[in-house]
Amino acid sequence: MRILGVDPGSQRTGFGVLDEEAGRARYVACGVISASQGLIPDRLRRIFEGLSEVIEHYRPEVCAIERVFLARNVDSALKLGQARGAALVAASCGQLPVYEYTALQIKKAVVGVGHAAKPQVQHMMRALLGLQAVPSADAADALACALCHLYRSQGDSVFSVRAL
Repeated sequence: MRILGVDPGSQRTGFGVLDEEAGRARYVACGVISASQGLIPDRLRRIFEGLSEVIEHYRPEVCAIERVFLARNVDSALKLGQARGAALVAASCGQLPVYEYTALQIKKAVVGVGHAAKPQVQHMMRALLGLQAVPSADAADALACALCHLYRSQGDSVFSVRAL
């Protein structure tokens, strides 16, 4: 199974692609779609087009995406929701089933602590996936989302860190 993980953001949307091989995760790719310049409609188009290209190139079978959290700033929450919507439409156009996970579930799955800091997630992605370098925060969050889905699809009802 090939999994696309998405960490939506109105300025930077992270993506990560993992393969499941014999119950283990194998790193395929990760990156960031930058949409920090321009008006919101243009930024949302870049997110949609960028993820559509990722889907076309890597051909994932499922998409795991971070669920929107409540933010203190209403404007930021709306922009995040719109970015997430662009990502969901890209997944839908690619005919991918979509699975949603909260940040708490994702961090608990890969770090063991639901309130882990971004550097901890980055470190764990490097360690668990055997990466040569630490991925950017957005790409690491997307990889963590994909890995969370892998664990969940294997029937792990209680998310926990485990060596791959």
